[in-house]
Amino acid sequence: MITRIEGIHSISQNTMITWSDPRDATLGEFLNDFLDEFYGFRLEVESVSNLSKNGIHFLRDDSFKEEAYTLTVTADEIVIRGSHAGLFYGLQTLTQIMPPYENNTISVPCLEIEDAPKFGYRGTMLDVGRYFYSVDEIKRLLDLMAYYKLNVFHWHLTESDGWRMEVKKYPLLTNIGAWSMGTWTKPSRSANIPHTFDKLPHGGYYTRRQMKEVVEYARERHITIIPEIDTPGHSGAALEAYPHLGCDPERNTSVLCLGKESTYTFVKDVIDKVIELFPSEIIHIGGDEANKSHWKECPDCQQLMAREGLKDVDELQSYYIRQMASYIESKGKRMMGWDEIMEGGELTPRSIVMSWQGEEGGIIASGKNHQVVMSPTDFLYLDYFQGPQEFEPVGFAKYLPLHKVYSYEPLAKIPVENQQYIMGIQANIWTQCIHGQSKLDYMTFPRLLAVAEVGWSDTEKNYPEFYQRMGNNLVWLTKMGVNYRVPEPLGLEDLKADEKEVKVTLFPAIKGSEIYYSTDGEENLLKKGKRYESPIRVDLSETDSVMLKCVIRTPEGKLSGIRVATIKKQNK
Repeated sequence: MITRIEGIHSISQNTMITWSDPRDATLGEFLNDFLDEFYGFRLEVESVSNLSKNGIHFLRDDSFKEEAYTLTVTADEIVIRGSHAGLFYGLQTLTQIMPPYENNTISVPCLEIEDAPKFGYRGTMLDVGRYFYSVDEIKRLLDLMAYYKLNVFHWHLTESDGWRMEVKKYPLLTNIGAWSMGTWTKPSRSANIPHTFDKLPHGGYYTRRQMKEVVEYARERHITIIPEIDTPGHSGAALEAYPHLGCDPERNTSVLCLGKESTYTFVKDVIDKVIELFPSEIIHIGGDEANKSHWKECPDCQQLMAREGLKDVDELQSYYIRQMASYIESKGKRMMGWDEIMEGGELTPRSIVMSWQGEEGGIIASGKNHQVVMSPTDFLYLDYFQGPQEFEPVGFAKYLPLHKVYSYEPLAKIPVENQQYIMGIQANIWTQCIHGQSKLDYMTFPRLLAVAEVGWSDTEKNYPEFYQRMGNNLVWLTKMGVNYRVPEPLGLEDLKADEKEVKVTLFPAIKGSEIYYSTDGEENLLKKGKRYESPIRVDLSETDSVMLKCVIRTPEGKLSGIRVATIKKQNK
């Protein structure tokens, strides 16, 4: 809840930062780092005895729920109250309402905010198995997640394309499995884009020291890291290193053999190291998209199935998943897996399901009293195209525009009695087609802002209002060096019209942006397009449809790609 108060508070170099509990002293350093980077000055920090005028005060109150906070800005002072995590999120809100272009004095509007998240799990997954991202790049993503109050980083550490976690007992995992002579771009066949191979040597892995460093970096920002070791499918990198773990050591099938005791020993050894490095209660075991056909032909798998009375290969995978879940639980942890882990049999009661193939997995799992993270492809896969394929960089499979991400209602299809089992939501960033920091930014932002709002806010959806607030924040992303995708102007959407002439009114996300457009097919819009100054008149008197194309140039000089909408005559 936000209540505006008349007036502003001016933060200057004379402002003090105070805290009431030594455990919160680092909040002053976080704020000072922000002020130093973007405004060029730091403030004095001290413990609070009496609340002084012109101060920013962090007041610990453990009666607040873990992530709840209040932020009060008056002309005299700024006060943030909450538990430790709540104070941190109050700080993020304070930095978000600061104007991006001031120097010696920062004018903050007076207001009162009472805030708490809708879901306790607000996650982002990055696939570093298909494309390796450095420690510094991971930290940068964590910083941006923290800024938008996302609190779970799902680190997808292994794939057929690359094994990224150092395990000293199995050195070939990183000596061999972490490297390749090139990087594939693998759009879905449905995307009608050929698979390509860039032939640039690629690879890398994280040492134990680096993983501990990242875990601590995340912890300081109230982000839990959930590691994923994807098995029994997606295991090609492990099999390149240790072929005996497959059903046929002579060929890499990308799926582990579930009939060999050595497979279970290997996975448990890896899990031991994962638990040693990652304090998270949850360990993600994957469980998705395993090619089970190989198990049908494998004597070892068939022998195990006969011994355990398993009637098909679905039950064989279920047997494996339960073995891993029980082992993880014996270590005081919990197993999470993609929704295929429900195929072939019951899960252990404490297993967590990540519903990705749609919402059905979450509906079924919550109906069986399993905790669930909703992560359906249709709403939360940020590697999907954001606009028509011919105007976008290569993406994966489907079309997922910003407004659809924002529209997601995680509980809409969950029966009321089962909603208690929905932990939250997670956006996934798969990297088949995302090679490098610049494109990672482009595919992730601003859609991740919509994800953050869906996970945090419990207010009624209002896309135009969200769009305006998002636009104000895009200026901050520019200052932070984020290569976000400039979104379509509000009002640019496909239409079916009854009239011969349609008026289209456009509003850019960032105030002061210039829009250049055409209705005649022209794509060199900066030079030959028309500058938008009033509603566009689209003439349908002599044609059945018109494609309206535009580009946006922000006040900071950032230029969008071509954004399009089709206006058609209504069929009568």
